[in-house]
Amino acid sequence: MNEKHKKEAGQELGTELETDMQNVEAEASAGDGLEGIETAETKTLETAAGVDELESAIAEVAELKDKLLRNHAEMDNLRKRTQREVADAHKFGIEKFAVALLDVVDNLERALEAGDGNEQALRDGVTLTLDSWHKMMEKFRLERIDAVGEKFDPHQHEALSQMPHEEPAGTVVAQHVAGYKLHGRLLRPAKVLVSAGMPEVEK
Repeated sequence: MNEKHKKEAGQELGTELETDMQNVEAEASAGDGLEGIETAETKTLETAAGVDELESAIAEVAELKDKLLRNHAEMDNLRKRTQREVADAHKFGIEKFAVALLDVVDNLERALEAGDGNEQALRDGVTLTLDSWHKMMEKFRLERIDAVGEKFDPHQHEALSQMPHEEPAGTVVAQHVAGYKLHGRLLRPAKVLVSAGMPEVEK
């Protein structure tokens, strides 16, 4: 190969190398553009996801607020209903007891309607009244305290006085009025007379 041909071959090789370098640079530039596009798309998706999360949080807060308001209204209604029930309990707490007493009152009125001289009718009326009273006592767990013959108990008896008596000292010998307990709780003590024992006879 002569010098001329060598020179031409070298020029062609240089031209090809230059073309290849330009292609590489072009491809690199194209790659940078795609990367920029991908970055923009990623930011757009992230923004959309953030908006969705915010909307979801706002909806959740609204739901919780609605539940809180409903619970508050229910509690207020419960409080008012409880207040009414308590007030009614104070007003009508003895309603059943009062109804039971009506039978006692009816029998007392019948006894009073007995004509003069009709002692038996009067006694029958009083007996019916006492029977009604005892039934009512059992129904409402009202227990009568009869203390005569019992040892004086300050938790159930009220001593009106002491008196000399053949019974041992501290024994209830007479009862002025009976006592009563309701479900085991003392309503009224029995009012009683208590023996002081017999005084010693001087020798």
